[in-house]
Amino acid sequence: MRYWIIVISKLPATAMAVYPFMIFKNQKASVISRIIRHELIHFHQQLELLVLPFYVLYFLNYLFNLLIYRDHDKAYRNICFEVEAYANDDNPDYLLQRKMFAWIRRRPKKVD
Repeated sequence: MRYWIIVISKLPATAMAVYPFMIFKNQKASVISRIIRHELIHFHQQLELLVLPFYVLYFLNYLFNLLIYRDHDKAYRNICFEVEAYANDDNPDYLLQRKMFAWIRRRPKKVD
């Protein structure tokens, strides 16, 4: 999948996928295969939802999680799209075998 790389030093995360751009906090992060795979998983999710609805669902899922967990990090890590990406970003073959809408089948972690 083709994408353009952008480096923004003030990015609040290590990387971010905004189809068709992959935005990195620094040049070093732009060559780490696990980070690239994580963001490529987000590209697939975005394309499945025709891009814009992905961001709406992402934001709503984050807000819902924030109400449940009352913690930014837990809310972020349990966004359905992030659960899929984190669970599979270490698997180089994941995108070859990934089923469409795989993020729907991911379960968030239980509340402490």
